[in-house]
Amino acid sequence: MLLVALTPEKEIYNGEISSVKVPGVSGQFEILDGHAPIVAALANGEVRILDKTGARTTFNIEKGFIEVINNEVSLLIQSMIQE
Repeated sequence: MLLVALTPEKEIYNGEISSVKVPGVSGQFEILDGHAPIVAALANGEVRILDKTGARTTFNIEKGFIEVINNEVSLLIQSMIQE
């Protein structure tokens, strides 16, 4: 499945993934291949991406939205939290 993660300033991630865990406003949830269509608000927290090779990418976000349609995942993020 394809993931594109964007902030107003830049593209953070664009590539094929196996899964992504995101901080939903009601708790963390995971999107896997074949997930039903969804649009959900995101809270501050950690995004964890597992790509097709098994490599992990993590970053912290400040709010946003996730949309899943036809195995395409869009993360629209207000901003990244710098550590």
